[in-house]
Amino acid sequence: MATDSWAQAVDEQEAAAESVNDKAAQSLLNKLIRNNLVNTTNQVEVLQKDPNSPLYSVKSFEELRLKPQLLQGVYAMGFNRPSKIQETALPMMLAEPPQNLIAQSQSGTGKTAAFVLAMLSHVDPNNKYPQCLCVSPTYELALQTGKVIEQMGKYYPEVKLVYAIRGNKLQRGMKLQEQIVIGTPGTMLDWCSKFKFIDPKKIKVFVLDEADVMIATQGHQDQSIRIQRMLPKNCQMLLFSATFEETVWSFAQRIVPDPNIIKLKREEETLDTIKQYFVLCNSKEEKFQALCNIYGAITIAQAMIFCHTRRTAGWLAGELSREGHQVALLSGEMQVEQRAAVIERFRDGKEKVLVTTNVCARGIDVEQVSVVINFDLPVDKDGNPDNETYLHRIGRTGRFGKRGLAINMVDSKMSMNILNRIQDHFNKKIERLDTDDLDEIEKIAS
Repeated sequence: MATDSWAQAVDEQEAAAESVNDKAAQSLLNKLIRNNLVNTTNQVEVLQKDPNSPLYSVKSFEELRLKPQLLQGVYAMGFNRPSKIQETALPMMLAEPPQNLIAQSQSGTGKTAAFVLAMLSHVDPNNKYPQCLCVSPTYELALQTGKVIEQMGKYYPEVKLVYAIRGNKLQRGMKLQEQIVIGTPGTMLDWCSKFKFIDPKKIKVFVLDEADVMIATQGHQDQSIRIQRMLPKNCQMLLFSATFEETVWSFAQRIVPDPNIIKLKREEETLDTIKQYFVLCNSKEEKFQALCNIYGAITIAQAMIFCHTRRTAGWLAGELSREGHQVALLSGEMQVEQRAAVIERFRDGKEKVLVTTNVCARGIDVEQVSVVINFDLPVDKDGNPDNETYLHRIGRTGRFGKRGLAINMVDSKMSMNILNRIQDHFNKKIERLDTDDLDEIEKIAS
């Protein structure tokens, strides 16, 4: 028994560590698997530093009076009209004199393209020295931003780009001639202060991307603030973050003076179109048996199965495979590129069932998912019901006005208690399901 509780403690620690380390990986994953912008219905909320100045928003890229070669680059990337956040953010970023901005925007809203457009617009290609700095939390995320600059600047070859990342060694004493520098905070700070490759006083635009990921690493926070302090007073500061907890907010205000603020109001997720059931079991093995009983019924559509830890997810995927079922496994120890490939296969319908931990599946949208199975109910680090995660997990089945199905596996008094508390929180009855009654399941899944 002691071994079990030790294993559980290890699993809990692993789940917590995975959650922290995975923020940057998750953001990169979302960039890799997005082949188009998310059609967000969220309302944009704007707080202007000067509430009396007129608020401009644009419905077309032509209204921005971009340089022709940039407009060409925008269209070549497949943007036909500005996204919700671009409609409001771009006029502020391209204003003269430039305005500072703190913006909340999730992956897939077009924010990278927006700040890249701002950097490319403010650069003077005749001046062969750095004029725009963009700081990202990891090397991989910096490369993703670089790709967008290369695509958008395809018809503007006079503007050059360099990466301030750990492996990029330059000769001491040299001065950079590239106008845009993208990199991670530590290397960027060294290039500005220690090696003096960059003259910070000549910087026109400073972009800090993924602020919520950035502050998860204490060193990054301090380095970003030190870079910002070296920049001239009239340098435009742009900061982006997917979330705005108090810690992100206080960091953003230290980096960006007198900001305009753009926030996306959160979309109300609803359980109204989702049928929820629970299956009563006595052990992990019984849960597996119950899952096998309903497997044929759920694979009419596509299903996601959530486990609390990598260990359970790996075990479950292995057992299902041994039973001859084709399943995909998404796990924290996989490289981001491997994860992206798994999601693509699932999205293309090559596998009908995806077994995953909570962290890995954050932010992944696969439209075809109409069944979610909670092999383990979501709990926070103190063992209390994680209602937001529950909503987010099963909310994905009822999107786009479709009907969805959620099945919760219960194997102890404790998990029954958690289910009851989730039920009370959402004020929605979760009915018991007999796994022998496949007709009922097939009816809902189809």
